[in-house]
Amino acid sequence: MTSFLKHLGGHAGRVVLALVFALPLVFMLVSSFKPDDQIFGDLGSLRAFLPVGALSLDNYTAVFQRVPAARFLLNSVLISSITVVLGIIVNSLAAFALSRMRWPGRKLVLTAIIATLIVPFETFALPLVWWVNQLPLLRVNGFHLEWTTGWLDTYQVQIVPFVANAFSIFFFHQYFQSIPKELDEAAIVDGAGWFTIYRRIVMPLSGPAVATVAILTFLPAWNSYLWPLMVVQSENLRPVMVGISYFFQLNVGWGQIMAYSSMITVPILALFVAFQRSFVNSIASTGVKG
Repeated sequence: MTSFLKHLGGHAGRVVLALVFALPLVFMLVSSFKPDDQIFGDLGSLRAFLPVGALSLDNYTAVFQRVPAARFLLNSVLISSITVVLGIIVNSLAAFALSRMRWPGRKLVLTAIIATLIVPFETFALPLVWWVNQLPLLRVNGFHLEWTTGWLDTYQVQIVPFVANAFSIFFFHQYFQSIPKELDEAAIVDGAGWFTIYRRIVMPLSGPAVATVAILTFLPAWNSYLWPLMVVQSENLRPVMVGISYFFQLNVGWGQIMAYSSMITVPILALFVAFQRSFVNSIASTGVKG
């Protein structure tokens, strides 16, 4: 009986915890279909979490009329996807060199990389703006190509500075450490080089780690707000998070804000649901190894 009560209590605790995290999302989704007066009228009851009343798609229609939401979504998908793909390649290669290859100073390099995790982004944001404004850029001028200086107001300024990531390198390093090094030795005996070992052996065995890094890279890239606000001036280059500020100018429409927030939250939820199993498995296996 005691065991049953503990089991029941554990399930009850998980249900309560799930409700704490889920109810705000439910409120946001339900409110996105309601007019503003009904949103405020339902706040004092459970109706705030229920799809009842005058439901419509007017808020979603108004979102596309008020801001270039389709363009913002396309920009964020493009920026986040490229950042994830390049991040997986660059960070896994760095982690492979640190975990599988033997060369002097690799532990010192890993320590320096991990140490950068304690530095908040806000402390080097302004120096980073200066540096990216000094970088060379190849532009198309009519039918000619010309070299100019400065990456401000471009796609690459929103992608390249965030490709290399200290936590992703460390995470890949820890996961690669759990793969038997005897596989490397056998491959070297068969004549394989280091890149072949990385491509044909280590990476195919690191699917859960790749999925986890993809999620952890996608989230900050999709949620980026401060950096685009500093380096992007053209409206057609802005990501979705910057678009939220459009709704807090004149005539704030809370139903529209809920609709826009729902639109930019659904891709994140879909990504996590798609890779949930791999995410949990990689965290568990890395934790056991670490």
